[in-house]
This record gives sequence, structure tokens and C-alpha cells, in this order.
Amino acid sequence: MDQLARNLKRYLKETLDIDVRPKKFLGTDNLPIFLRNMYVVFEVRILDMSCLVMAAKDKTEQTPATINKHMIQIRKKWQDEVIYLQQQMTAYNRKRLIQHKIPFVIPLNQMYLPFLGIDLREHFKKIRETEASFSPSTQVVVLYYLSQNVQLRLTPKKLANELGYSIMTMTRALDELNGAGLGTIAMEGRERVLRFHRDKKQVWETALQRLRSPVKKRLWVKDFPNEFFGLGAGLSALAHYSNLATPKNPVLALEGKHWKQICNTNNVMILDIAEANASELEIWSYSPKLFVENGVVDRLSLFLSMKEDNDERVQSALEGMMKGIEW
Repeated sequence: MDQLARNLKRYLKETLDIDVRPKKFLGTDNLPIFLRNMYVVFEVRILDMSCLVMAAKDKTEQTPATINKHMIQIRKKWQDEVIYLQQQMTAYNRKRLIQHKIPFVIPLNQMYLPFLGIDLREHFKKIRETEASFSPSTQVVVLYYLSQNVQLRLTPKKLANELGYSIMTMTRALDELNGAGLGTIAMEGRERVLRFHRDKKQVWETALQRLRSPVKKRLWVKDFPNEFFGLGAGLSALAHYSNLATPKNPVLALEGKHWKQICNTNNVMILDIAEANASELEIWSYSPKLFVENGVVDRLSLFLSMKEDNDERVQSALEGMMKGIEW
């Protein structure tokens, strides 16, 4: 508890000139084992209000829905306010916590305590990993690596043949991964070879800060030509991977260049709003067919395309889908 408590104490003093004295929560032993494994729990008083702090033991980010479930469990042993404390967090997840009105503190970064009317956002500090997103081609290389059942010897030529990009583009992608510290490039004979030095789950968690939604834009279409029929995506794909109901209007995904071909050669009706027998079309920055699973987009790309959806049912379904992945 010592370091986490000191960080919180220092941050409150520097930003609000409030002195707090963290002390051990006597009910810790009565909490579920999984919560004790995930959090250090201690008490503080902030502006004469008793608060319980659940401080994450590692930097793994949880969804707001998961954090809220953990708070509900802790409130069974504590009647006052509960605060989530994390060492670092992406701007995206901070925004989602605020949308769900979940009190949290990221020392030296941000503080959101709605029960005290405190919302300090001017102290944002970018996490180093979020400074630059991967290019679409580099993101494809990461997803390709994660989709394979064996460890890969990644060379620009092999990747170009497998993924349909030029050798030059794949060379830049490997350089980008090497520069991000995800892998190491070495010369083996005359070939440049990149090898990841983490297991697949670690690669995913490390790369996640730089991975972005593949969806460039969404639109409603009608009279969609069968020969260009896209893959199931969005809610249609999530219904395939979870127990969510299939949406009334199917959601389809196409790569941008294929959409241009359709626009040039077919009379597709683009709608302003959804109608019966219309489809929601997602235009992707890379081909959704690269990692297709049973006629729908792959789970990792689907997660990236929907992680900003504020619907709690969607977030719960995404969380269950990701837990089912065998790394």
C-alpha cells in the first residue's frame, strides 16, 4: 500500500492542498479473494468524507463495467464512497469512466470525484505509448501475428505475400514495430527478420495503446450488390461471438478500395438514416477478409471497432468475447 498511498497523498496535496492519512481497511480480509488479488484497499478522508480507495496492483486497464462490478462487491462491506486508483490510464478509458460516473484518481494525471464536485482535467499527461498510432499496415502485421497458432519468422517478403502489401510497406511496418519496442529486427543471412519478444497476450496488451478502430466511416446503404457483399461486422459480428440479439439491420464491413469500386460501377443507394432492408456499412482501413472467422470479422478487429461504444450491453459482450480468446 505504501507507494500507492503516497502517490495519492502527494497528488491531493499538490492539486487541492488537502492532507490525507491513508490507513488500512479493516474489512480487507472479508473481501472476495479475486478482489484482494487485484487491489490494495485502504481508507482516506477527503474534505471530511470517508472514502475507500481500491488501488489497482498492476497497470492492466479494466472496462468501466468491470470496475463498477468490483465497486459493487466492495460496497457490500463499505457504506460510503469508493474511489478507483490506477497508476496510468488512456484518455479513452478516462473518458469512459467519467461517462459512467465512476470516481477515480490517476496521480499526476487526472482526478474525478463527482460526489465532491471535483473534476480536474487540466493535469492530463499523455502516456508515452499513446503518442502515435500504428499505421493500418503495421496494425495488420500485429493482428496477423496474433492470429497465427505458431511463432512466426516475420520478413517483409513473407508478410507481403501473406497480406497483399508491397515489400516496401511491410519493411516500414517492421521498422515501426521495432521502434515501438514490440519486437527486434535482426539480419539473418540477407533477410531482415522481426521477432516479438513477448507472448501474444503481452503483445496485444502492449500494442493496444497504438491500435485504432479499423472503421474509417459508417453509412447506411440499400440495393447493395451481392458480388461485393461484405463480412458481418459491428453488432452483427458481436451477436455471432456472444448472446446479443442479431440487429434488425445487418452490419457489414468492406475495405475502402472495394467501396470505391462499388461506387464506380454500381448504383448503390446511400441513405441519410436507417430504413427497413437497409444495411449499415463500415468502410475499413484494411481488408476485413484478412482474418475472417466464419463469415464475420475477427474478434480483435471487432473489439477495436466497438470499444468506444457506450452501451453497457455491448461492453459486457466485448469483455466476454475477449475473455474467450485463447492466446
